[in-house]
Amino acid sequence: MLCDICAKKEATVHLTEIVNDQVTKLNLCEDCAREKGAQMEEHFGLSELLAGLTDIGTTVEPEVAITTKCPNCGLTYQNFRKIGRLGCGECYEIFKKELGPLLKRIHGSDRHVGKIPLKGGKTIKDTRTLQDLKMRLEKAIQTEEFEEAAKLRDKIRDLEQKAKPREN
Repeated sequence: MLCDICAKKEATVHLTEIVNDQVTKLNLCEDCAREKGAQMEEHFGLSELLAGLTDIGTTVEPEVAITTKCPNCGLTYQNFRKIGRLGCGECYEIFKKELGPLLKRIHGSDRHVGKIPLKGGKTIKDTRTLQDLKMRLEKAIQTEEFEEAAKLRDKIRDLEQKAKPREN
């Protein structure tokens, strides 16, 4: 199949565009796909996308976001919003409050949990569930929600009891 744009090279990239409920399918060669990607980046840049997402429902005070600066690389949160990239690994910790809601909107969670293998994954899943329950228990105790804390304690005991036979 030849490229839909240049009609000279073999199409290796298949692009589906949806604009105003109109579906357009394009079969592109690598060169035309690269050019099309550059055009899309100009119109819909990553930095603009991230900047738009950070404005939705943000709970961060504007003054705090503007003055927060990474001590390692010097990146400010405003600069992150402009370029769409963090400067270093420390930025994740420095901008944790600002990035949390953004990551939750994009990924559905504000922490990385990784993939769990199908074989032997039950143990990993149970360990993560146990850690989550323990964190929730601590939070319930801190907020003096003792009925919830008792339920969580019981769930933790059940999980720990079920895990013991596997350990032997």
